[in-house]
Amino acid sequence: MTAGMPELVGRLAAARDDALTKIAAASNLAQLEETRHQVFGRKAPLAQVRQGFRDLDEGERRDLGRRVNEVQQELEGSFEARKADFEAQELELRWERERADVTLPGDAPPMGSIHPLTRTMWEMVDIFVGLGYRVADGPEVELTTYLFDALNTPPEHPARSELDTYYIAGRVDEVALRTETSPVQIRTMEAQEPPVYVLCPGRTYRRETEDATHTAQFSQIEGLAVDEGITMADLKGTLQHLAREMFGRDLEIRLRPSFFPFTEPSAELDVQCFSCKGSGCRICKNEGWIELLGCGMVDPFLLDYVGYDSERYTGFAFGIGLERAAALAHDVRDIRAFYDNDIRFLAQFGGML
Repeated sequence: MTAGMPELVGRLAAARDDALTKIAAASNLAQLEETRHQVFGRKAPLAQVRQGFRDLDEGERRDLGRRVNEVQQELEGSFEARKADFEAQELELRWERERADVTLPGDAPPMGSIHPLTRTMWEMVDIFVGLGYRVADGPEVELTTYLFDALNTPPEHPARSELDTYYIAGRVDEVALRTETSPVQIRTMEAQEPPVYVLCPGRTYRRETEDATHTAQFSQIEGLAVDEGITMADLKGTLQHLAREMFGRDLEIRLRPSFFPFTEPSAELDVQCFSCKGSGCRICKNEGWIELLGCGMVDPFLLDYVGYDSERYTGFAFGIGLERAAALAHDVRDIRAFYDNDIRFLAQFGGML
């Protein structure tokens, strides 16, 4: 036995005892990780014992190598056992900290509500369904024969200008986004014989400068009644009933003469400004009134166009901007708010948040 063998065996025993003491002394995973470097690092006592192998003969190296490996396995086992204890303790603490009582009631998600425009449209539809009208629908991309020609709108009319109407590329003067839902009335009359009582809601598009009362894309509801003996008095009574049912407030209403190619005589229905009550403000452009809808008696041209006997039948028509009606009904001062998707605004109309 060489002189260095007993010394190395003693150093190995001391390294083992020191490593076991350090492993046992660690009080958490962080300290245990620091101990790893002290026990198994390149400068640890166990590694220094291995460096003494070069001074031993072959038989002593095998014997000491076996002992070192046994000590290495013992220390690794002790280290892993200690690590498993700490991980189990941390897991238990985590479960205790993050424990959830599944018997408690959960937080109810916020409930949505009917959009105010949809709500207003349904209210108007209910009013007219109660009067015996039915709802009709039609395409938003429309032929100009239905959008203009059938509605007695000549080629030189400003409404047919590209400054006012969105035409489909390559189909100018043939196909456009509808500027009103009136074409639905023409399609309805083509499909049935009188009497006709229809309501036509839908989206429409115009090249408008957006402000508090105008948008380029908006919704419109048009009504049409064609029957024997219909007069202007029937139109006035119908619109008075609509205004009374919709607003239920003491705002004044007026009919004033106007002109539309598809009605004669024509009129516009104005409602007293909900903001200034008639004194004049920015919302009503200092007029004291807000235009609500256009209306009039159906021009005989339209009746003849669809094959109705204009000597026997008469009718009236009207068109109302849904956003303006909703603004009046809910005291909204800028119709663009309906399209901002601000939940704080929509929550005012019930059922949300």
